[in-house]
Amino acid sequence: MPRVPTLLRYRGREGMLAWAFHRISGIGVLLFLVLHIIDIWLIKDHPHLYDEVLAFYASVPGRLLEVLLGAALLYHALNGLRIIIIDLWPSMTAYHRALWWGSWVVFVVLGVPGALIILRPVWIDTLRYFGII
Repeated sequence: MPRVPTLLRYRGREGMLAWAFHRISGIGVLLFLVLHIIDIWLIKDHPHLYDEVLAFYASVPGRLLEVLLGAALLYHALNGLRIIIIDLWPSMTAYHRALWWGSWVVFVVLGVPGALIILRPVWIDTLRYFGII
């Protein structure tokens, strides 16, 4: 069996994952900001196109993307608070793993209800489709 070069082996743990997720979520938020600026620009110059963009936002794929945006924003904010805590109180570096896992607990506690609220029209329509409500 061929050996994986040392350079390509993953050696990180919570700190490396926090770093990677923070960058990925930041890029997602930046992309949303650019998209938001574009769709606000459409109001004045292309109102019909703006209405089509709003219709996409209300669709199932649009709502799923909105959930991903919410997740990116929430994770980025919580991890940013974790970084601030570690920066302001360097002794907390010893607890960075516990802080990271704690931020995930808060992420799930706040994120799941938020996702359910955003996806409510989708699951209500699904329940109606199957005759449950």
